[in-house]
Amino acid sequence: MPDGYVVGVDAGATRTRCAVVAPDGTVLGRGTGGGANPNSGTGDPAAPLIEALRDALRDARHVHGLAPGEARGGMFGMAGAGSAGRERAIEAATRAWRICGLSGVPEVTDDLVVAFASGSSARKGALLLSGTGAGACAVRDGSVVRRADAAGWLVGDDGSAVWLAREGTRAALAALEGRGPRTTLATAVPRALGVPEDADQVQGVIAAVYAEPPARLGRIAPVVTTAATPRPPLDGGRPPDDGVDPAAAGDPVAVAICAEAARLLLASLDAVLEVAGDGPVVLAGGVLTTESPVTDAVRTGVKGRGRAHVRAGDGALGAAALARKALAQYERPWPNG
Repeated sequence: MPDGYVVGVDAGATRTRCAVVAPDGTVLGRGTGGGANPNSGTGDPAAPLIEALRDALRDARHVHGLAPGEARGGMFGMAGAGSAGRERAIEAATRAWRICGLSGVPEVTDDLVVAFASGSSARKGALLLSGTGAGACAVRDGSVVRRADAAGWLVGDDGSAVWLAREGTRAALAALEGRGPRTTLATAVPRALGVPEDADQVQGVIAAVYAEPPARLGRIAPVVTTAATPRPPLDGGRPPDDGVDPAAAGDPVAVAICAEAARLLLASLDAVLEVAGDGPVVLAGGVLTTESPVTDAVRTGVKGRGRAHVRAGDGALGAAALARKALAQYERPWPNG
């Protein structure tokens, strides 16, 4: 086993992943922690970083006998680490690094760069992300040269999981109160939020939503995309006499929400394509890496723009790859992977 290793960290709004990687790219340890976005979380953003780092270092020590002092570089890709939140992100990453006994100072970038690197080794291209947050960027030589959205749940992140969940919850409340169209979301959303069937559904939904940090609402997004997904008639039966089976077509309200999410995401992509060059479009985040009407519409939109798309991989490995590249500029024995 070659001496030393690098550490890659992908710190998202709901989950943090860490990978300890050898110079040749071999993964030596993995760890996970909670969300670490300083703009959407409520706790100490360093805490989940420490949790993931310790988990991965413990794994590497147990399997390969590696010690914290052998680390030769690290890269943190952190949600919320754009110019607006960069100072806080650097402070949290540096503090976690030191607490875990690692020497030197890690580099910090945002999760957009790390996500692009996880899906493509191209020098330039575009990333379209929809997870807890959402946004797009043009990437060149490991740096963001233009970005769109990724502004956080309060003023942006259009088309994200939190956006989908919020719109689905709004539609459910409107239907329950009789001020909006009927929708299966009126039943599905309260159930997903754990509201008892015999409770006041409206007040139960409101209480459940405000009882958690905003980022947690994103867990309701699959309820919306599932409701919008076309399904065959129950039990293989025939559609009703009018020839239209609502279940087969997908819930109309959920379908409209998903269509709008895709439109907003593609608008963000359009804002960066001009400077992205002819590289690939990397699709990242839980919304765009699982099958759903949103994913289908976005893929179709990317293809219609004459661009190839690839799926993002493990963000922690993307961060580690960037760390290896950065270190290779200073130490020739390290491969420029």
